[in-house]
Order: sequence, then structure tokens, then C-alpha cells
Amino acid sequence: MKSETAADQAAELDVFLRQVRYEGRNIHSYEFVDPEGGELPPFSAGAHIDLHLGDGVLRQYSLCNPPGERHRYVIAVLRDAQGRGGSQRAHDRLRVQDRVRISRPRNHFRLEPDARKVVLLAGGIGITPIKSMVHALQAADADFELHYCARDAGAAAFGDELAAMLGESRLRLHFDDGDPARGLDIAGLLDGAPAAGTHLYYCGPAGFMAACAKAAAHWPAGTVHCEHFKAPERVPGPASPAADGSFRIEIASTGQCLEVPADRSIADVLRAEGIGIETSCEAGLCATCKVRYLAGEVDHQDYVLDASDQQHYLTVCVSRAKSDLLVLDI
Repeated sequence: MKSETAADQAAELDVFLRQVRYEGRNIHSYEFVDPEGGELPPFSAGAHIDLHLGDGVLRQYSLCNPPGERHRYVIAVLRDAQGRGGSQRAHDRLRVQDRVRISRPRNHFRLEPDARKVVLLAGGIGITPIKSMVHALQAADADFELHYCARDAGAAAFGDELAAMLGESRLRLHFDDGDPARGLDIAGLLDGAPAAGTHLYYCGPAGFMAACAKAAAHWPAGTVHCEHFKAPERVPGPASPAADGSFRIEIASTGQCLEVPADRSIADVLRAEGIGIETSCEAGLCATCKVRYLAGEVDHQDYVLDASDQQHYLTVCVSRAKSDLLVLDI
């Protein structure tokens, strides 16, 4: 892998783990500060950081504290025994006083500044980016409501804090005891035409995400925003021009052409050629591997780039080609 450039290094921070707190069943929060007591780079509601967990393991976690704070970053991690190991590693290895490497905050889940009203839906640990939005909206005296769905009170991270902040007028807690039929009627909540200027934000586990997407399918374009923690089951996209599903990529800086077989990603092919591209989720969720392309038609297959970004960038972990050739700006 290529060595880090000065720009790469500038994008990383060494922070001090000041506090670990129990926030709910199998949920810990982690508070990071500058080791010298200085200010951290600013962030906006909905932002996340990359957390280096050792042995090449890199995971993304949403910042959940008020975005006006410059003295700390707070994330919350649900220990997921069925995950890829990052959450278990965080719970087992991170200790108070550790020095930890993180990225500067990035945001693919921003609040729209012109919204007249905001509806927030959170499922389980999906409360993390939503909580930061709550802080921002409350500070702006915005019109919003939060619906927080969890199995029970013990599984609702920050439930007491949110209740104290918002009261019953803005917060609705929905506990289903493991039976979705007893929880929030998402379809009923989002049915009908939303009032002009209303925006919806949602985040949570796969089933919750699917239910929200289906219920909000009739909302106007540009008013529904979400962030996935895990990639949904993929619907096969358009086939590549080649019968076998392969296509070619060209490295713009050298003119080198490479074949991308149907069973390998662009990232795999680049790594095999010694062209270092940093990846993390390898599911199209984090944009760590975002690369500019100069020519060709892309079958994006990611869940993070918006329509504007997709005109110029692709994610090499999941993107395929609709054309014979993609020219990459590397």
C-alpha cells in the first residue's frame, strides 16, 4: 500500500479517550478529547468519524454530542455479536486514557437548513446521528419531532437524557418488546402528503430502514434523508456491456488499463496492482474509497453519494460500469 501523504496525515487526528459510559444494554459511549486540551475540528449534525481499532480495522461511528462543542467528540457503539467484529473490538479493547487515531469528521447526512419542520425517526443504535440533530435543532429553536423505537427502555441509548431535554411534546418513545407489530406504526405516521417544507431523517437497523423507505416513498424528492449502518440487500443493477459482467478501468495518470472481472471489485483490482486505495466498509456506506472518474457511465450501487456527487465520483468498493471503460482520476 502506498505511504500516507501529508494530506492523508492532516485528515487524521490522535485523540485521548477520556470517558467510557454505559448508555444502554450492550451500548457504550466513548468521549474523545484533544490530548493537550485544545479544540477539535468543528463538525455538523449527522457527521461521523472513522475510528482505527488496530490491526487494520477501521469503522465509522456517528458523533452524537451537540455539534457546537469543540472540546470533545462522543460516539456510541452497540456490541453486535453478528457484525464484522468492529463493535466487539471497541467494547473489548478501548480503555480510558487510550490514545486513539480517528479521522476528521465527515458528513453525508446533513440537516437541510431551509426545512420548515423536521421529522426524526431512530431505531435502536440509529439514535446516534439523530441525537446530534436533536441538539442542533433545539439550539436553533426549530420545529421538529423525534420518534425513537427500541425493544424496551433498557435498549434505548440516551433515553433519559432525551426525555429530560425534549419532554413529551417533541419525543415519542416506542417500545415493542421484540414484536414490530406492537411498535410505531411507521406507515401510518408518514401516510398522506407532508406539509410543505417538511423533511424526514431516519436511521436504524435493516428492517426499520426498509419500513421507513416504503412508508415515505410518496414524499417529495429531496425531502427524505437516511443513513444506513449496514448495506440493504442489493437489487441487481444494470448488466455491464460484456456478457460475462466484466469491464475495464483506465488510470488517468499513467494510461494503464485493467480488467475488472464480474467477481471482483474495482478496489480489489487496484490493490492487486499495488495502487493503494483506502477502504473501510466495502459495502458502499462510508465513502472512504470515493474516487473521481473522468469518463464512462457508472452503475454506482452505493448508499452514501448523492446525485451531485455521483456525477463526478464513484466508490471503488461497490461501483460497477454500464460502459465498456471507466477512466479514474488517480
